[in-house]
Amino acid sequence: MKKTAAPLAIVCTFVLVAGLWAMDREEKPSVKTMPPVVVKTVPQSGDTNVDAAKTKEIHVTFSKKMTDQSWSWSQISEDTKLPISKIHYDKQRRTCIATVDLEPGKTYVSWLNSQRFGNFKDADGRSAVPYLLVFETKSSKESASSSDDAD
Repeated sequence: MKKTAAPLAIVCTFVLVAGLWAMDREEKPSVKTMPPVVVKTVPQSGDTNVDAAKTKEIHVTFSKKMTDQSWSWSQISEDTKLPISKIHYDKQRRTCIATVDLEPGKTYVSWLNSQRFGNFKDADGRSAVPYLLVFETKSSKESASSSDDAD
C-alpha cells in the first residue's frame, strides 16, 4: 500500500498545480467570453394579448453582436409553428427580425436555439443559450372590440 501512496500523492499534486496554472491562464467570465443570451423579445414571451393584425415582425434582441445569416427557430409542433417568411438582423446584428403572418386566437411557440440546433451564435461562434418564446394572439372577437374601444 505504501508503495502506491507516494506516486498517487505526486500525481494528485501535479494535477492540482496544473489545474490552478490553467485556470490562471483561461479567460475570466465576462460578457465577451460567455455565450449570448436573449435580453428582450417583441412580443414578449408569455404575452397572452398579442394583436395578430398589427404584429408583422418578431424582434429578438441578444446580449451581444451575432453572426449574420445564422439562426435556429425551432418548432415544437405544426400547430404552434411561427409563420415566418423572412429573417434578418438589424444593422448592429444584435436584434434578429422575423417577418410573420400571425393568425388571431393562436398560441405560437419557438425555441431560439435548442438541444439539437444552436445556430444563433455570437460573432466569435458561441451558441446562444436556448430561449423559449411562447405567446398567444387575441381572438378576432377581442381584436374587434379593442379597436371599437379606440374610437
